[in-house]
Order: sequence, then structure tokens, then C-alpha cells
Amino acid sequence: MNALAADYVEQAQVTNWPARVVLVVVVLALIALALWGMRRGWRNRAARQADLPAPLESPPVSAVLSEPVDGLFAGTGTHGDWVDRIVVFDLGVRSRAAVSWGPDGIWFDRAGARSLFVPADDVAAVRTDRGVAGTVRSKDGMVVVTWRLGDRVVDTGFRADASADHDTVLDGLVATFATGVQQ
Repeated sequence: MNALAADYVEQAQVTNWPARVVLVVVVLALIALALWGMRRGWRNRAARQADLPAPLESPPVSAVLSEPVDGLFAGTGTHGDWVDRIVVFDLGVRSRAAVSWGPDGIWFDRAGARSLFVPADDVAAVRTDRGVAGTVRSKDGMVVVTWRLGDRVVDTGFRADASADHDTVLDGLVATFATGVQQ
């Protein structure tokens, strides 16, 4: 049987363009709504934390600090509630950082966010943990510094790039702030 192309009837198009356009608009509206909700939540959290004082953004000129260790500043959260991120003053923003410490305090020199100096008098404890401020690592994969920011106790997490450097940071902080160490 020989079939000629002329014998075939053209099929109706399957695509329903008006329905497709409506679905695309609905999906884009849902994405926009989700982004708006996230932004609103971040702003509400910042408003609730507006009473917190600004932390120091640089160490005192006379501060004696260790050699910096590069790593990840995981963020700062309320002590005891590792998902309650502190968003004011860029404290909740994850960023690349170098940490140094000494008898005067701990210096987080951050790239892309405000740097942070925690005075030694404000350091309450140093420990390892799984995570802080919504960032989770392996068991004991994060060095967590518990400190006072105004009237609130907060946890700041740091993870060094290299495993040996992670141990160096932990050992250095424990040796320097031995009065408040929890491991």
C-alpha cells in the first residue's frame, strides 16, 4: 500500500495557548508572593530585634590578636534556638570571614558583610555544635561562641576551611576564654 502525503489530514494543534499563558502567570504570581512573604518576614524579624545595640565593627587599636584563620561565618542566632537568626547589623548573614582572637576578644573580619568584634567580657562560652542560625554541619562541625549582645545572649557560628584550622580555632578560643568553655 502506497500512501501519499496528500492523503493525510492535518491534525488539530494540541497546545492551548490561552491556558498555558494563564498557568505561567499563576506560577509567576506564586513565586512573587513567596518572595514578598520572605521579605516581609525578614523585615518583621528586624523590627523585633531593633532594640539590640550595634556590636563593635572593629577591634580596639591596642588589641593583640592571633593570626587570622579563614572560613565561613555561619551567622548569629538567639542562644538556645539555633533557627532564630539575628538579622540586624548583618549578624544573620552568612559570609566568608577570617577569625582572630586574643585576650581582648574575638574579631570576625567578614567579606561582604559588617565585621564584628566580640569583647572578651561579653564571651560567655565556646563550644562545638552541629549548627547555628539555620546552618547545619556534621557533629561538632561548627565552633560556636556564646556571647552577650546587650541584654540578649546569642550564638555565633564559625567553620574554618581546613580541618586542622578548625581545631586551631577551637583550641585557641578554649585556651583564651577558658572560664566559659563548654565542649
